[in-house]
Amino acid sequence: MKNIALIGCGRISGKHLESISQLKNDLKLVAVCDIVKERAKDAGEKYGVDWYTDYQKMLECDDIDVVSICTPSGLHPEHGIAAAKRGIHVVAEKPMAITLEGADQLIHTCDQEKVQLFVVKQNRLNTTMQLLKRAVDKNRFGKIYMIQSNVFWQRPQSYYDMTKWRGTWEFDGGSFMNQASHYVDGIQWLIGPVESVIAETATLARHIETEDTGSAILKFRNGVIGTINVTMLTYPKNFEGSITILGEKGTVKVGGIAVNHIDKWEFEEYDDDDRLIEESNYNPPNIYGLGHLPYYQNVIAALKGETEADTDGRSGRKSLELIIAIYKSAQTGKKVALPLKL
Repeated sequence: MKNIALIGCGRISGKHLESISQLKNDLKLVAVCDIVKERAKDAGEKYGVDWYTDYQKMLECDDIDVVSICTPSGLHPEHGIAAAKRGIHVVAEKPMAITLEGADQLIHTCDQEKVQLFVVKQNRLNTTMQLLKRAVDKNRFGKIYMIQSNVFWQRPQSYYDMTKWRGTWEFDGGSFMNQASHYVDGIQWLIGPVESVIAETATLARHIETEDTGSAILKFRNGVIGTINVTMLTYPKNFEGSITILGEKGTVKVGGIAVNHIDKWEFEEYDDDDRLIEESNYNPPNIYGLGHLPYYQNVIAALKGETEADTDGRSGRKSLELIIAIYKSAQTGKKVALPLKL
């Protein structure tokens, strides 16, 4: 049994707290923290645990084994490093940082303190994405020619106005860094490392520092061409979160509002996985999907030494590096090669 605490009781924290509460044999929630007193108090009272408004005070407790960090993205390294220095394992929401320097500091501190670092990429665990990954790994597509991801969602101005950190470069990043980061991660997870990227971004309608819309063209090291199209301006609500792969012997589109429905599944040769298409489709209650529970199951198994982390710090860093390359290309108007030189 591991004792777990949570920092940041905002929008995404509910997914974490619900998942933890379903794993009572392995995880025990002992404390929550938020700088907004009402949020911390509400979460603490709902789950019957101590609540704090100062994360340093919470981390001074001797009984915390793991901490989940659900604060603004720009604060993840600071909070994760503070936990690691107390010998506490770290579960960081995506993205793990908004600069590579921040990500590297977090990774190195966790290494030095001999604690595990997990970065939440729960979309990989969606039933639909697991089927697609198996098809890629079995080489069912033959030669893959192209991969495309579309994130056509709606975030009204009121969403950004709810808290001051949203849409800022210091704490949040834009639509690529925040909303589309799971899709950036997903296409690299499926296809492999990216060689170069060229991108355009724009702030077309929202009053924010960062982009609300953008497109990127990716050249993968294995020759595959990829595109990612992202906007938070879709009328009137979230429309599509999809990944499409076009290959020599297969075409697949995993669509829905959040890669939750297989829209197209066609291969030259039959495989028993083809019978699983209908049952893999699901209707998520929101765009976060249903992956947080299996993600925490992997965290538990990794802490027990039974398996490796699905997404550790170094894996989480890869998608961050690609997003930063997308931003660099959009800002300079030039193709950007990867890996980036710090």
